[in-house]
Amino acid sequence: MRNAPTILHLDMDAFFASAEQASKPSLRGKAVVVGGLGPRGVVATASYEARVFGVHSAMPMAQARRLAPNAAYLVPRGGFYKSISEQVMGLLHALSPLVEPLSLDEAFVDLEAGEAAWDEASARLAGARLRADIRAVTGLTGSVGLAASKMLAKIASEQAKPDGLVVIEPGTERALLGPMPVRTLPGVGPATGDHLRRAGISTVDELAEAGEAELVRLLGKAHGHALYAMALAHDERPVVSARETKSVSVEDTYDVDIHDRVRVGTEVQRLADRCVRRLRGAGLSGRTIVLKVRRYDFSTLTRSETLRGPTDDPGVVREAAARLLEAVDTTGGVRLLGVGVSGLADFTQEDLFAQAAGELAALEPVEEAEHEGGERQEVEQPVDRHWTTGHDVRHADFGHGWVQGSGLGRVTVRFETPESEQPGRVRTFRTDDPALEPADPLPLVTLAPRRPGGPDEEESSDQASSVPASLPKSWSGKGGGGATSRP
Repeated sequence: MRNAPTILHLDMDAFFASAEQASKPSLRGKAVVVGGLGPRGVVATASYEARVFGVHSAMPMAQARRLAPNAAYLVPRGGFYKSISEQVMGLLHALSPLVEPLSLDEAFVDLEAGEAAWDEASARLAGARLRADIRAVTGLTGSVGLAASKMLAKIASEQAKPDGLVVIEPGTERALLGPMPVRTLPGVGPATGDHLRRAGISTVDELAEAGEAELVRLLGKAHGHALYAMALAHDERPVVSARETKSVSVEDTYDVDIHDRVRVGTEVQRLADRCVRRLRGAGLSGRTIVLKVRRYDFSTLTRSETLRGPTDDPGVVREAAARLLEAVDTTGGVRLLGVGVSGLADFTQEDLFAQAAGELAALEPVEEAEHEGGERQEVEQPVDRHWTTGHDVRHADFGHGWVQGSGLGRVTVRFETPESEQPGRVRTFRTDDPALEPADPLPLVTLAPRRPGGPDEEESSDQASSVPASLPKSWSGKGGGGATSRP
């Protein structure tokens, strides 16, 4: 372990919900819950105002509605969150070449590798400036933990929430960890935590006192060794800049159980096509096709088939998924289906001519119907004007807004932008109103360009520069992360 707190862990505060509040002035300071809104939806993120009522991520949405009936419930805007995440990750890469993203809103950074920090003072400065840059570029807040290891840096960021910075100084780790519950340590979930509690171990101190041999007896060799090392604050894991993708998969949860076997088969085919699109988008292929089925009683089955070589052929993936489905009993109903591909490679060994022949039909299926004369013709489908709660729209007369709700042929829209000083006005339209169209999200922060020359250039740079304050004006992309110089 290092002798300086130069491992940084960033965790954006209630990321999805905070992004929605920043985007929608009428929701600022109010309870906001983001997730699936169907009967079987789950909470993706809850704002801190919603957490006061006991709402938290991974909670069933129905339970969240009972706890906080007056909260705003929104469907996630994945592309919007990804664009903000890319801005944040850009700031992290400016600090160091070693950035290990864990999700859209969380990452480790090795500050020493980028010469952004080398001791406690420089690390603290880099962390403070990163938080300021994130606020300046995105309008959102992030919590930063700094320590000599990844485990401790993550624990520090949890202590810093919300919108704070915590540094764990080398030499203080054992005293800090000792009284904490064992669930604080990575890899200790509810089951392991209960098992340890029944053995009389509730805190990290008690974990260390139990000894390595006892933990191996209780948890097995690998887990016991690892947990004992963490209890002693030992964590030698490096920050890894690139993680190898092990699989590509898609899945859907259905509001109502599917009992029709033909419908189940159709859904599996559709999921196989989606999986291939994602596979090809990543420039990958794979050998093992995986089918996941969660039945009416919550039992989950997975079946897999390994091919002779990697493929990204949609026809091959569909056929394999269909064969796997034949071995699964879906009589009682299905609540979730998924299709995945693992054993990934960046090349294929399938027949290229067969792949090309099946590509268009597989990825762009056309609805067809049989007519009286036996001739098959394309059927033109009506446009479905579906308005998703929380998503962006634009009206020809009223401008940009977002959907508050829809139903019974009507859609309610609140017209406001991230820069609105007051909550916007609400209006209701027919769902087929030609003046109303889906729209792209607006940026949360509009960065004003610097004015070249003049006596006020420095002030303009500090207040509204397109380059964050923590980067020198001559910054060329090397991760300096601060104006201080190393002694």
